[in-house]
Amino acid sequence: MKIKDILNKNQTTFSCEIFPPKLYMNIDKTKAVVDEICRLKPDFMSVTYGAGGGTSKQTVEIAQYINSKDMTALAHLTCASSNREEVSAAIAKLKESGIENVLALRGDIPEELQDKPRDYTYAYELITEIKQQGDFCIGAACYPEGHVECGSIEQDLINLKNKVDCGVDFLTTQMFFDNTAFYSFMFRALKMNIDVPIIAGIMPMTNSKQIERSCRLSGATLPTRFRRIADKFGDNPEAMKQAGIAYATEQIIDLIANGVKGIHLYTMNKPDVAESIMSNLSYIVGADRACIQ
Repeated sequence: MKIKDILNKNQTTFSCEIFPPKLYMNIDKTKAVVDEICRLKPDFMSVTYGAGGGTSKQTVEIAQYINSKDMTALAHLTCASSNREEVSAAIAKLKESGIENVLALRGDIPEELQDKPRDYTYAYELITEIKQQGDFCIGAACYPEGHVECGSIEQDLINLKNKVDCGVDFLTTQMFFDNTAFYSFMFRALKMNIDVPIIAGIMPMTNSKQIERSCRLSGATLPTRFRRIADKFGDNPEAMKQAGIAYATEQIIDLIANGVKGIHLYTMNKPDVAESIMSNLSYIVGADRACIQ
């Protein structure tokens, strides 16, 4: 099923992201994670591509496995470290594998390619190519607090509008921890006539060691309230996990109360965390959602 059709049902949607293993020998462990998350009945599941496309084969296999579980799969595809022939082959493989939904990303630029000519500089170039090569439902990323490499919020929105105009069907935000930043972004996007569905990306911060690194890479700011939580419970793994789940739950409750229809959980391959959050919200999402069995 195409994700744009899921999003058009006018109900609260929940989706989850997982990442494939770096080594193929561990792929069964990732499939076990898929099994656990499928039990929670999300609306779809996305599979990351890995730095430089290093896990691209596993991405396709895991996405196929998700589809085989009667679940909708969204396969990530990046282009920063690939040439046109490689990207064309990857798109053909997705089509051949029956994968209808693609999240088109530029991806991180490897250090060795920073100052060298590349076939792809921006995500919109990949979006255009995917659009030309198949009948895919295409998603793209957006950044409530601006992309870390972009000089201004205004320019980042111009870039986002360009991606949408090239054929994007929906957007998923980078992680954020301050809902006010998300609401401000939604208002600015609307003023730019960006009218595709925007899914809010939520990462439950259950490990204090990942917090600063994740924020540095994503550009997300940490509200004072969350910093106090991390300072208080960061040295106690179980307490930090519980606090991180509670914080993410409160974020989502506020988003839903303010009319946000799409929630995407960055699970970090932790089904128990996803289950805790979705269980906390089993009645809040409304009667059009089945309760977790």
